[in-house]
Amino acid sequence: MGAAAGAACHPRRPRAPTPSSEAPPPGGRSARVRSWGAGLVPRLRSRSPALGSLDFPPPPRPARVARVSDRARSRLWSAMRRLALRLCALNRELLIPGRGLTQGSQNPEKQRVFHMHEVRDKLREIVGVSTNWRDHMKAMEERKLLQSFLAKSQEGLPPRTMKDSYIEVLLPLGSQPELREKYLTVQNTIRFGRILEDLDSLGVLICYMHTRVHAAKMSPLSIVTALVDKIDMCKTSLSPEQDIKFSGHVSWVGKTSMEVKMQMFQLHGNEFCPVLDATFVMVARDSENKGPAFVNPLIPESPEEEELFRQGELNKGRRVTFSATSLLKMAPSAEERTTIHEMFLNTLDPKTVSFRSRILPPNAVWMENSKLKSLEVCHPQERNIFNRIFGGFLMRKAYELGWATACNFGGSRPFVVAVDDIMFQKPVEVGSLLFLSSQVCFTKDNYIQVRVHSEVASLESKEHMTTNVFHFTFMSEKEVPLVFPRTYGESMLYLDGKRHFNSMSVPVKLRKDCSEAP
Repeated sequence: MGAAAGAACHPRRPRAPTPSSEAPPPGGRSARVRSWGAGLVPRLRSRSPALGSLDFPPPPRPARVARVSDRARSRLWSAMRRLALRLCALNRELLIPGRGLTQGSQNPEKQRVFHMHEVRDKLREIVGVSTNWRDHMKAMEERKLLQSFLAKSQEGLPPRTMKDSYIEVLLPLGSQPELREKYLTVQNTIRFGRILEDLDSLGVLICYMHTRVHAAKMSPLSIVTALVDKIDMCKTSLSPEQDIKFSGHVSWVGKTSMEVKMQMFQLHGNEFCPVLDATFVMVARDSENKGPAFVNPLIPESPEEEELFRQGELNKGRRVTFSATSLLKMAPSAEERTTIHEMFLNTLDPKTVSFRSRILPPNAVWMENSKLKSLEVCHPQERNIFNRIFGGFLMRKAYELGWATACNFGGSRPFVVAVDDIMFQKPVEVGSLLFLSSQVCFTKDNYIQVRVHSEVASLESKEHMTTNVFHFTFMSEKEVPLVFPRTYGESMLYLDGKRHFNSMSVPVKLRKDCSEAP
């Protein structure tokens, strides 16, 4: 009892710190952890000025009991992990210039990397539209006042360089896990339809950077997607747990149109690995989106840029030639006619002497049996900055239907390897009914060529009008059946699909350093 009483009456005094050590902060081990964590952020900011714009979580509050100190250490560890991910993103050179380009120094906004969610906000700011559907009529009336800023000719516009329009955009799926659900598939890969939406928005923003009018707060131009010329993939699937980077710039300019080159990368280890190359064609229209408008000329500054510009000229010529030789305008070539006739002979029943008796060869499917259809009601939620249905939404819906068609036809999970020749023939108004029809039109080995036809009908009229035709090339995990046309119209679809398939790099060779198991 005496010992206990003595301990209660005369508590042990804390040991004084030695001259060679600092006094520990009050509160024990958990307080030391909190003190160290609170000083971590200022030290990192002083060592790397690039971290000044990053938002760090505040240190945990002091805990009352020892059990809470474990929770505090857990919170601090999570904060340090998020910080480490952001540091890795900076240290792994997120600002790697594509094709030897660097962002222009005239505009401070172009010296930073946009996040994907900022792209559409930036577009609304440039065009001057509201996010409120009820305000769109007022915004369109205000845009009429911008007509005076439109150039009367291209010669009256200052020339621009490729680096003036160069932009990098980050999709931080790895460092911001809350973004993943929007992009996630059931196979734990990334939805390519969402990537198409992002590419469409990015392409428009790149063109606005090229045509920016510094005297006006809002742009007098209405820039819309005219054509997805080509998207080539070099990877079968994408991880939803690694950051993605987009970059792009204007590579060729006509009088009222612009070609945009875009690339997509994903972080693997210590470097960004190429995923796809995309070429879009955009057109500029007046502030009311009623007629064409001139755009700034483009001046190449290096041999590499001159080659890009020359390639843009060749692409334009190729598109004109492809359109002129369309099967809707000209008869098939002699070689193509021979192909169709041989396929017809292979489907005749040898037991009868009749052109009407048709049978399928082994491991073959009639083209008409590969169809899938869908219907979409175009709600205001899917509108673009000009209050028409967003082109990226149309591409996503067409791709998802095309993917389902390829999956149903091949019997296994398909991977997209190429997208080409998506022509936006007519805008889709809000409130329209969108009819999508997809079918397999050509196959070879384990490749499936899918064509998706899009047409629209208003609620007031039952008249259907074609808005888009989409062409997707998929690669199946196993060899797929042959597809055989039954009618002359299906034979033309078969030849058209074969032309689009042959226009890509055949055979598609996925890069080994980028390939990933599904």
